Amino acid sequence: MKAQEIKNLTLEDAVNFALTNSDASKIADAKVNSAEGQLNVTKNLQYPDVDISGQYRYLTGADVKLRTQSSDSVGGGGSAQPKVNSLLLGQANVTMPIFSGFKLKNTIKAGENLYNAAQFNAKNNKEQIALQTIQDYLNLYKAKKTIELVQENLKSAQRRVTDFSNMEENGLLARNDLLKAKLQQSNIEISLEEAKKNERILNFKLAVMLKLPENTLIKTSDSNFGITPEITSPEISRNDLQAIEFQKEAAKDQIKVAQSAFYPSLALVGGYIALDLHDALTVTNAMNIGVGVSYNLANLFKTKSDVKLAKSKVQELEYTVNMASDKIKVQIENAKQDYELSKKKFEVYTQSEEQAIENYRIVKDKYDNGLSDTNDLLEADVQQLQAKIDLAYAQANITQKYYELLTAEGILTNQFNQNNQ
Repeated sequence: MKAQEIKNLTLEDAVNFALTNSDASKIADAKVNSAEGQLNVTKNLQYPDVDISGQYRYLTGADVKLRTQSSDSVGGGGSAQPKVNSLLLGQANVTMPIFSGFKLKNTIKAGENLYNAAQFNAKNNKEQIALQTIQDYLNLYKAKKTIELVQENLKSAQRRVTDFSNMEENGLLARNDLLKAKLQQSNIEISLEEAKKNERILNFKLAVMLKLPENTLIKTSDSNFGITPEITSPEISRNDLQAIEFQKEAAKDQIKVAQSAFYPSLALVGGYIALDLHDALTVTNAMNIGVGVSYNLANLFKTKSDVKLAKSKVQELEYTVNMASDKIKVQIENAKQDYELSKKKFEVYTQSEEQAIENYRIVKDKYDNGLSDTNDLLEADVQQLQAKIDLAYAQANITQKYYELLTAEGILTNQFNQNNQ
């Protein structure tokens, strides 16, 4: 069995690992590369097409008559019939697009806008990856903190059972009270095993996502938990909204692409031909140049539908932008309220922990003086443990809600990039 590798990992380290190593981050980058490749393919359409071909053909029983040969025969001169049994043909053709109703120009513009949209989509995906990493890291921290606090509580419960056993043997305590203490110890042991199971699952999940060895034991750090700067109100900089805006611009370009079908296509054409008909004809340096024109009359009817479809897509994206803008405003306001609430909860849970500790001390004194029963003592102990767990969670939640607010504003990864500089 392989020994576990222990890795100390800060929250910032975890985010950087996720943005560098995770499959989700690599997929986001791959989509950008695909969009860039598609743009380059589109740009290549503006360059001329050059075709070079060569042929050799064996001819059988070819009857070849040249115009000069026929004329000479009529005059009575006569000439021998050439024996033609092969044909060599080589040619090169060049086609350079000149005008296509601005189709090529607008197709390239649409590709550029889609490439920009892909870049912003990738940034938005990485924002979500970073936030998911933060949430997983904090959940792992909470699980570890729960284990730590429950283990402390278990030690206290074990000492209580030992004390109660001695008291019961000496006739100073009813057996029923001893059984209650043992039952609480058993419940704490079960809670501890459940917490350990949760910690192992969360540790494994985070290690897999960060591409660490699966047997890595991640040590979390809480040095910065609960310490967050004051939130300003920057302009909304959501990458997903920017992506939709560029998609809308690309859709507008597609309208112009569809409208280009109303115009004819012009191209500059040129070529070279070399031909050798065995014993009959040789052609070299046959250069040619000209202009090609094409127009599909059916486009007069078909293009109207294409243009209408392109316009409807633009309108759909305009509505999408408006809806996304409103949704983002709600998300930001909700994130702000959650962040403020998390800070208030931390203040309340800080007081609750102090109150629970003091309450347990008072109940314990009363119990030792026979003024309180076992139920009160055990209940006060449970309340004390829960208060400590609530406080630890509240401290981590401040950090989580802070980063959720940065995500809602679209500046989460920027924040980590600034910290790395």
